[in-house]
Amino acid sequence: QVQLVESGGGLVQAGASLRLSCAASRRTLNNYFIGWFRQAPGKERDFVARISWSGASTNYADSVKGRFTISRDNTKNTVYLQMNALKPEDTAVYYCAAQVAGRYDYWGQGTQVTVSS
Repeated sequence: QVQLVESGGGLVQAGASLRLSCAASRRTLNNYFIGWFRQAPGKERDFVARISWSGASTNYADSVKGRFTISRDNTKNTVYLQMNALKPEDTAVYYCAAQVAGRYDYWGQGTQVTVSS
């Protein structure tokens, strides 16, 4: 079983940047597609970005394209989400998840990102 731990969230002003990290324990992340999701208060959890096991393929939600970048360092067993030009509407709890056979079966506990205007 993969255990995922997110970190790097915080309170920033609009226009600032943050880098979230998703670290794995117990098992390597190298064989998994990893996704980032976010959930704002009172809303459903939404897809943000995904990266293939090698890092060669990435996908983004339209709302974050050009501002967010997903990457991974398999030597550190960590996936990152670089978030630039943050907006108040980016405020949410951000989760990373490991995809197995097309399903996101393993989730972290989330990290809070708050963007003030």
